[in-house]
Amino acid sequence: MSAAGLLDDLAGIVGGAHVLTDPAITAGYLTDWTGRWTGDALAVVRPGDTAEVAGVVRRCAGSGVAICPQGGNTGLVGGSVPPVGMSAIVLSTARLDWIDDVDVPGRAVGAGAGVPLARLERRVRAAGLAFGVDLAARDSATVGGMVATNAGGIHVVRYGSMRAQVLGIEAVLASGEVLRRWRPLRKDNAGYDLPGLLTGSEGTLAVITGVLLRLVPQLRRTASAIAAVDHPAAALRVLTAIEEAGLVVCAAELMIRRGMDLLAEHGHRRPFADPPPYLLLVTVEAAGADLAVALEAAGVADAVLEEGSAAQLWAVREAHTEIIARASTTPVVKLDVSVPLPALGDLIDAVDPLAAEFGARHIPFGHLADGNLHVNLLDVDPARADELTDRVLRAVAGLGGSISAEHGVGRAKVPWLDLSRSPTDLAAMRAVKSALDPRGTLNPGVLGMASVTPPGRGL
Repeated sequence: MSAAGLLDDLAGIVGGAHVLTDPAITAGYLTDWTGRWTGDALAVVRPGDTAEVAGVVRRCAGSGVAICPQGGNTGLVGGSVPPVGMSAIVLSTARLDWIDDVDVPGRAVGAGAGVPLARLERRVRAAGLAFGVDLAARDSATVGGMVATNAGGIHVVRYGSMRAQVLGIEAVLASGEVLRRWRPLRKDNAGYDLPGLLTGSEGTLAVITGVLLRLVPQLRRTASAIAAVDHPAAALRVLTAIEEAGLVVCAAELMIRRGMDLLAEHGHRRPFADPPPYLLLVTVEAAGADLAVALEAAGVADAVLEEGSAAQLWAVREAHTEIIARASTTPVVKLDVSVPLPALGDLIDAVDPLAAEFGARHIPFGHLADGNLHVNLLDVDPARADELTDRVLRAVAGLGGSISAEHGVGRAKVPWLDLSRSPTDLAAMRAVKSALDPRGTLNPGVLGMASVTPPGRGL
């Protein structure tokens, strides 16, 4: 069948207004947030419910057309845009935007894959509860995308990543069948953990349409501080002292003086007139006076403390991503990695000379308590970006780390996947892919999962 015939059929499933082909409209769906990854698509299709998603999947599978599921398109590794030169559609979950009534006694809520995180947070907060994952991209990141990438964010140290929040899932398999495991049970050992398997699968095993999410109590009293430290190891010692004082840590972020200098160049106030080499931003569930005592006992000589939401302190951390992107003369090489906690300083020390060798600026920041560092390399010659990426990721592997901490593998990191996964591990992953998506229809190439039977190129 011709491409026009396929698009007519898809319009019959979702409505003509939701099959987008105008390049001026589809352009935003075909390039990821970094600007480094751009793909091709016959159309962007926006189903309105799970039945429509199933119809789209069945129709595309029958035509050998690949499907790229997409949420808020806030990804940084090219996993949310289609490949180049392959017959594909983008399946946007934007219209799957329902939220169930909050189950307050059961501390759970169901939400459609297209619900933005900020909207979910507002809904559950109004019910007196909270959601355990928070991201700076909360206004655009969607629930389905966060599950597909097993997003982490700032509260992993307290609540875990998205996988820890998933109680149940609804998803459309490559066959068009609907998988729905939807019980708000904390204990359910009846067979394989399929929701856990789909979490972090980056759209390669199924199209997630809805998620049953675990909720947590709201924090009644919090305090935050930005503390001056001279090394990541010193920041870890302060964090340990805070925990030994009996305070519950909700978030712990590491920043560097170079980042503070860059923010100041773009109009942000410095937390300290003379920035220290490193800064620890920590939030605890406690009174400000208790945090002040713990910081003093830890030997912190200079700190800025704020109770409650600490919006001004957190604005310092959350401004990094946007300003780094704005300040670079070329697309930023963003490498989300993790290493054992004692190796955080070693990693920064290893990347700094590499950045200098390539004429780049290195502005790292990250989630201290998780060993998750966001390596940001500015002003990199695009022709040498892969070479620098290779050098950095091999340094990460040499320190016993992972090439992907929370952003996923996508298309960007496929060449380096064997640095974090053994041949046996990769073979097992491919076996799962082959079992659930034998024709390779779903997000081919992402996670290194090439098509088992290549989708057609004829449309």
